[in-house]
Amino acid sequence: MNRQDLLGRLAQRIGSPFQLLVLVCSFTLAGYAGVRLLEDDWFGVALWFVGAALVHDLVLVPLYALADRAVVRAYGAIGRREWTNWVRVPAVLSGLLLLVWFPMISGRVADRYESATGMPPEGFLGRWLLITGLLFGGSGLLMLVRLRRAAKERPPVVH
Repeated sequence: MNRQDLLGRLAQRIGSPFQLLVLVCSFTLAGYAGVRLLEDDWFGVALWFVGAALVHDLVLVPLYALADRAVVRAYGAIGRREWTNWVRVPAVLSGLLLLVWFPMISGRVADRYESATGMPPEGFLGRWLLITGLLFGGSGLLMLVRLRRAAKERPPVVH
């Protein structure tokens, strides 16, 4: 195999030089972050990562699957299985917000938050609940708008 063929096959697998540059930069940044993160307490950080992976895989994934199966079964019972995404999307976004802001929502780091920012830590739970309600309400409203539009575009049934 000559050099030109080898470079052509490599370019097909990797992509453009820009993609390669972005990939190298992201690995460099991840390596730098890893070195800085593991500098102080590498055992605690490694234990946290392993524990988080185990909790996710052994506890959260079965809960996700169970909740999703319940939604699919409920919509399947009324013959509208395609509506499940109208529940899945706001649930995932709400869950992601809960995951990111859980220390503040639960109040576990309220003292540190107030000492670092000078702002009161109250209100995170209420805001998260409000955002969750808006996500589900917006999803339901968008579903109704799309269903009405689809009903208007549907030709009348001839008897």
